[in-house]
Amino acid sequence: MDCGYTRLTVCFEEPFWVAVCEREDQDALEVCKITFGAEPRDCEVYGFLLSHWHTLAFSPPVAAAPRRPDRPNPKRMQRRAAEQLERAGVGTRAQRALQLQREQNKRERRERSRDRDRAEEERKFQIRQEKRKEKHRGH
Repeated sequence: MDCGYTRLTVCFEEPFWVAVCEREDQDALEVCKITFGAEPRDCEVYGFLLSHWHTLAFSPPVAAAPRRPDRPNPKRMQRRAAEQLERAGVGTRAQRALQLQREQNKRERRERSRDRDRAEEERKFQIRQEKRKEKHRGH
């Protein structure tokens, strides 16, 4: 996906520091959640992004309103930047995208465990059948 813009928000969610990376194209928003242990320094976050950018697991695209190309006046931009710095947490669109990714991972995990359980039940059934045959033979 060719990025229109990317935004990284680092915040504290008990008990870890979490970075939420949002990348938005013309009509789609994808989100990735990165969990850090202790409070990361700026250089650590930047280094992590440089080395792990291609391996980040972004959520499936969520429809997003296209960004407006016009630029507001400089004072308004400053006010908005200050508001974003004061605002804690992550935008609701990003939260929805993360929730969608969690649900997708949950479905995949359930499917894998179902397959594993079926295979285990089949193995146990085969063992019981073999034991029955051995008993039937009179050994």
